[in-house]
Amino acid sequence: MAEETVADAESRVTRNAIDLLTADHRKAETLFNEYDGLKEGSPEEKYEVAKKVCGDLLIHMALEEAIFYPAVREKVSDEELVNEAEVEHNGAKDLIRQLGEIKPDDPMFDATMKVLSEQIDHHVQEEESSMFPKARLSGLDINALGAQLQEAKNEMRTRLGLEPE
Repeated sequence: MAEETVADAESRVTRNAIDLLTADHRKAETLFNEYDGLKEGSPEEKYEVAKKVCGDLLIHMALEEAIFYPAVREKVSDEELVNEAEVEHNGAKDLIRQLGEIKPDDPMFDATMKVLSEQIDHHVQEEESSMFPKARLSGLDINALGAQLQEAKNEMRTRLGLEPE
């Protein structure tokens, strides 16, 4: 039998739901910052970063809506919190759709990316300062939920031809 490497062991460690979703938030922030750093970059460079951040956001939002938010609704008695998060997701998806209709060399592309970044930043702040602490205190099994989210995320990424995380 082959010896297990540290990397093998680490790949089996599942983050809890809040850690997983927070890691997605940090990744989105990094990509938005990368986009901001391309002010003088080519439209092609900007498009590649925009495509990556939008793809990651769509996967993240789908997972939250299908798995995390229903669990939070069940355990946290703050219906408005989840409703607002879903409305924010709808706004972000609309901006992502708009980006798909704009050429990357159009000045509206940068403006739309800026608004998307600001909207996501606001959404992340609300989740991390309000929803996540309430979820932790609710008795929600964030470890089991994390495993479920990671499995669904990897399945979705594989279906889309992306590397699992």
